[in-house]
Amino acid sequence: MSTILETRGLTHVYGAGTPFERVALDHVDLKIEKGEILGVIGHTGSGKSTLIQHLNGLLQPSEGEVLLDGKSIWDAKGKCSRETRFRVGLVFQYPEYQLFEETIAKDIAYGPTNMKLPQAEIDERVRESMAAVGLAPELADQSPFALSGGQKRRVAIAGVIAMRPDVLVLDEPTAGLDPAGRDEIFELVRSYHKQSGATILIVSHSMEDIAQVADRLLVMNHAKVLFCDTPREVFSHADEIIAAGLDIPMITKVMLELKKRGHDVDTSVYTVAQAMDALRACKWKEAAHEC
Repeated sequence: MSTILETRGLTHVYGAGTPFERVALDHVDLKIEKGEILGVIGHTGSGKSTLIQHLNGLLQPSEGEVLLDGKSIWDAKGKCSRETRFRVGLVFQYPEYQLFEETIAKDIAYGPTNMKLPQAEIDERVRESMAAVGLAPELADQSPFALSGGQKRRVAIAGVIAMRPDVLVLDEPTAGLDPAGRDEIFELVRSYHKQSGATILIVSHSMEDIAQVADRLLVMNHAKVLFCDTPREVFSHADEIIAAGLDIPMITKVMLELKKRGHDVDTSVYTVAQAMDALRACKWKEAAHEC
C-alpha cells in the first residue's frame, strides 16, 4: 500500500493566547494508506473530530502540515485547494440535518455541480451514488424531508460519494441509529469500499462496531495518538484502552476475565469467531499440560 494522506507534527490550538486556550491536537504524526478502512476512536475531547476537519482543509493547522499524495494541502498564501475538498469528502455527524434541496436528486447533485461537471455526468453520478447507498431510482424526484432518518442519512452520504472522493471521511455515521440501522450503514460502507476501492475513515465512539469493519484502528487520547494498528494488536492493550476511558468489545472483556482466572487465553480477540478459536487453543494447551 502507498500513503494517500499524511500528517506531520499536526497541532491545533483553540483560543490561542486567551484564557480559554486548549490544545486539541498535539504533534500528531499519521499515515493513512490508500484503499484502507481506518477506524478513528476516542472519547469526547480526544481530538478525533478536530483531526478529520484538518484532512480536507476545513481547519488550518496551528503547527505542522497535512499532505495529500505527498503534497501539502495548503499553499504558501495559506489557501487550501478546491481539489482537496473534492478529493477528501467529509460527511458530518447527523448529516441529514444538512439537507436543503427540494428533491433528493438535486441534493446529491450539489457537489458535482460545484465541480462544474457536464449535466450528463452529474445525472450519471446521482444515479450511481443513489444505487451505492441503496436508494431506489424512483425516489430521485421526492423531497428528502419526507424520508425516514436512516434514508436521509443515505442521501447525505450519497451527496459526498457523488463527488467520487479518493478519501471518504464519515463522522459517527451510525450515531442515533438502532442496531439494525447501524448494521445497514456498516454494510453500506463495506459495499462501497469493495466497489470503489476508496480510502475510508470512520469516526466512532464504539470500539465494538468499528472493529468489525476497519483494517486499522486509530485511538486518540488527550490530543495525541495512543495506538494506530490492526484491531487485534490494539485490543492486545485492553488495559490501556480502558484506562483512557474507552470501552472494549464484550467478547474481549470475557477473555480478559478468563485470563484473570488463570486460563491462558488470547485477550486480543474482538469477535466471537476469534474467541472460539482462542478457547479451542487454550483447551488443547491445558489438556496437553495435564498429560
